[in-house]
Amino acid sequence: MKALDELTFDNRFARLGDAFSTHVLPEPLDEPRLVVASKAAMALLDLDPAVAETPVFAELFGGHKLWAEAEPRAMVYSGHQFGGYTPQLGDGRGLLLGEVYNEAGEHWDLHLKGAGMTPYSRMGDGRAVLRSSIREFLASEALHALGIPTSRALCVIGSSTPVWREKQERGAMVLRLAHSHIRFGHFEYFYYTKKPEQQAELAEHVLNLHYPECREQPEPYLAMFREIVERNAEMIAKWQAYGFCHGVMNTDNMSILGITFDFGPFAFLDDFDAHFICNHSDHEGRYSFSNQVPIGQWNLSALAQALTPFISVDALKEALGLYLPLYQAHYLDLMRRRLGLTTAEDADQQLVERLLKLMQNSGVDYTLFLRHLGDEPAALAVARLRDDFVDLAGFDAWAEQYKARVARDGDYTQEQRRERMHAVNPLYILRNYLAQNAIAAAESGDYSEVRRLHDLLTRPFEEQAGMEQYAQRPPDWGKHLEISCSS
Repeated sequence: MKALDELTFDNRFARLGDAFSTHVLPEPLDEPRLVVASKAAMALLDLDPAVAETPVFAELFGGHKLWAEAEPRAMVYSGHQFGGYTPQLGDGRGLLLGEVYNEAGEHWDLHLKGAGMTPYSRMGDGRAVLRSSIREFLASEALHALGIPTSRALCVIGSSTPVWREKQERGAMVLRLAHSHIRFGHFEYFYYTKKPEQQAELAEHVLNLHYPECREQPEPYLAMFREIVERNAEMIAKWQAYGFCHGVMNTDNMSILGITFDFGPFAFLDDFDAHFICNHSDHEGRYSFSNQVPIGQWNLSALAQALTPFISVDALKEALGLYLPLYQAHYLDLMRRRLGLTTAEDADQQLVERLLKLMQNSGVDYTLFLRHLGDEPAALAVARLRDDFVDLAGFDAWAEQYKARVARDGDYTQEQRRERMHAVNPLYILRNYLAQNAIAAAESGDYSEVRRLHDLLTRPFEEQAGMEQYAQRPPDWGKHLEISCSS
């Protein structure tokens, strides 16, 4: 394991030059202190987890110190925000400190969020508050534990720096890790500003570093776009299967790698609600839970437009046509597994849709229903879960269909069924009220709940002794928390 001063930097994006980013130094936080760190994320950099408790750790990721090899840069990009194009955005409160490669040869961006003003701050203060930093940290590591592609979070550093939002809060920084922080909006920026040389340089950079296998194809850029389409289809299928709402799927928040990126007003479903809107600024429901699938396609179409200098329109349309079938295949495969099914039948999609409609109409807890469906044999499980539903006749009809489907699926023991279903159905998810409880304690200077919740969510499928209260339905107040982009 390495010490902090043993990291090896190779700042490939910085070498693209000033057309792509601006050199900016982080603004230090007052009295930086460790709130929480992820041992799993530290391992990606081969870091000894013990270094998180040292003063220099908080100083480095609180903006006070910098490696000599680091080259902090604020990236420039644009994007479609709620459907409207914004010509210039960029890292308004984040900095790409540099790129580190580990002993396995993997490159990881070190991206410090909340690092102060940049040329792209657009009247903002460039800061992040403690609550938003904690939420991003917990979400990143929780999604990873669920098997959903995501950026990672190494740590949150708190401070005494005052920051004004709706009220005075404390500033914080979160250190985010990803193989790249390039977004759809990077390509849009150079396309709409009519800078073909830089756009070509960006495309070569992404192709060579992140999709090198596409070089072997007759049309490398088209092969790369197809891969981006497939990765996004799979990612959003996992969002939908696990009830995750991103909340602000602007094209500047979509990663070129197909990973969950830029957490703002996210939420996991409590009661199943296909129309759930987690962002209280989303007045028209553009980014509602059910709209995430078509919005994913819309965003890919926006990226396709920016790639027309490299790929024919007909080829782009054909590649975009792969999105919905790929999404449906990934989604249905995961939902079959969540229902304990090992084979495929044509009527499985109808089985899933009927269940979700019943859950919607009865306000059934999405996560707990699927978890408890695997606790017992199918007949006993549905009998025990029946009382959660208002439409008993409708549920009984579905239950008969489900029991018959399970009987046709194969010959296996209940223990095998339970083990298989519990491996894909979490007992613990990052419910908004759990995050809020941890945030409230942290804002009072007690970081123990943040750390406890983080540890719990790294093992979401494993029942953990003494943690029963984290596997309960939320209280009424916890179902109606409003989350804004500023959080």
